[in-house]
Order: sequence, then C-alpha cells, then structure tokens
Amino acid sequence: MDIFSRKVVGWQIYDAESSELASDVMRDICAREAIKPDQVVLHSDNGNPMKGATMLATLQALGVAPWFSRPAVSNDNPYSESLFKTLKYRPAYPRRAFESMLAARQWVGLFVQWYNEEHRHSAINFVTPAERHAGLDTALLEKRAIVYEAAKNRCPERWSGATRNWQPILVVHLNPDQHIKDEHKKGDLAHKIAA
Repeated sequence: MDIFSRKVVGWQIYDAESSELASDVMRDICAREAIKPDQVVLHSDNGNPMKGATMLATLQALGVAPWFSRPAVSNDNPYSESLFKTLKYRPAYPRRAFESMLAARQWVGLFVQWYNEEHRHSAINFVTPAERHAGLDTALLEKRAIVYEAAKNRCPERWSGATRNWQPILVVHLNPDQHIKDEHKKGDLAHKIAA
C-alpha cells in the first residue's frame, strides 16, 4: 500500500510465505509502478520473508529502502491495520475459509478493485485511492469546495460555520505520534548542543 494515496499497489496470495515470493511481488510492484531507485521506503513487519536474504538483496537491487516495525509493536503501521479492518468488515467477507487458492485470489482481486477505484476514503477527503495516486485529488477537492460554498451561499441557514475543509492532505507520516516524539527529541538535542 502506498501510504500517501492509500492505494493497494500490489498483492498476491500464495499457499506459503517466503523471501523469494515476497521478492517476486516487490519486483512486480516496482515494474508496474515505475518505481525508480531511492524513490520509496518499504515498511514491513519483522517476519522472515521480509528480512530474508533474498528479499533484502532484491530491495537493494531495486533501490528500495527497507524499514521494519519496531520490536514488540504489532500495530506499527496504522495504514495496513486500517486496510485489514476494512477488508474484514466488507459485507462479502467470507465466514469460512476459501474453497481454493483461485477463490481467495478472486475475492481479494474484487476487494482491491473496489478499495482502489470506488471506496471514497475518509482520511484523504473522500476521494478514491486511485484518484489520489493519479494526482487527480486536488482538482476534485477544488470542485467540491466550490460546490459547498455555492450551497452555503444559497442556504446559509443550513450552515453553522465554515464548510468542510476540502484542502488536500499534503503530508503523511507512518506513525505521526512517533514522528512528533522524534522531532521533539531532535529539538531537545539541538537545544542541548546549543546550550
């Protein structure tokens, strides 16, 4: 998942997990998304497939920087956690195990298509991940702001204050609380150095 756009940029279902299979998925994503060296960071858990020699060599060859969850922090990537919750709460989510690998792949394929192309994501001002990924969100949000202002001008009694903020979200942090703490630590260190 691209955390800026929330778009699922690649997925696969296998009957086992391995560093080799994870490497295949990553190579495919980089090719389809035209990812250049030193352009992205891959955040993952600390599992063997992601830390295996094959995967690490693949990431190095692709110019993708690995970044791993902090030890003993199971929810270190809130974007992935949110995606998994959305997946599990879909009305069509199966109550039983999939009958076959093909059935699982078909279901996930339909979910990813819906999530990327139709789901209006609240954290990115109700545009789809695909729209944001393609850079279409700014123009869409500008149009929404105009529509809302016109509605407020037509019926001001329906509005108790300003209209919804339709400004695009420009900065995304993986762990905002941790980022703030890190910034404070840097500031404290700079203050100590200067003192």
